Amino acid sequence: MTTPLVVVGAGGFGRETLDVVSAVNGERPTPDFDLLGVVDSHPSPANLALLEQMGVPWLGTVEEWLAKGPTANYVIGIGNPVVRHRVCAMFAAEGLQAATLIHPTAVIGSLSVIGAGSVVCAGAQISTNVVLGDHVHINPSVTIGHDSRILDFASINPGAVVSGDVFVGSRVFVGAGAVVLQGLRVGDGAVIGASACVVKDVESNRTVKGVPAR
Repeated sequence: MTTPLVVVGAGGFGRETLDVVSAVNGERPTPDFDLLGVVDSHPSPANLALLEQMGVPWLGTVEEWLAKGPTANYVIGIGNPVVRHRVCAMFAAEGLQAATLIHPTAVIGSLSVIGAGSVVCAGAQISTNVVLGDHVHINPSVTIGHDSRILDFASINPGAVVSGDVFVGSRVFVGAGAVVLQGLRVGDGAVIGASACVVKDVESNRTVKGVPAR
């Protein structure tokens, strides 16, 4: 059965999410998803032009689309974890169901669980016994080590490495190419800068950067 789907967000990760939908559909004789289009409350002219080139319609603002009483599933392609959390609450209030998207080239290990609304992009490597919460973004070529826990709305950016037995709290942003060493804990709302190497626990709502990360 083909599921109607909208992607929320016309920006960079929203369009990457569209590519994941296309790749998933391309793997099946019957597509998993009927992509209706993109909703975005503040799309830039440049992003609207790129959507047009992709052949994907802009369906209007989030508020306009929700006011129509839709029944389609949704996935939020907004990279900022805080904004993603806020937008998700609007969809949850309408009782809509979030879709989970996993690119066919991603590798998912045994006993791993991926929550509703999460997006796993091309080339990601998720090891054994990993738990991703709801609405987690795993960008291209990310590695998540064994027994790690990534809570709701976290964003792991391209090329980042989260080693084994790491706890990443909700709404955490891990920058491109960053490394979190084994067994560490990253608190809710923390930000890890691009290419940082995290060698000790990071407190909630703290920003760290550099090698070692401070």
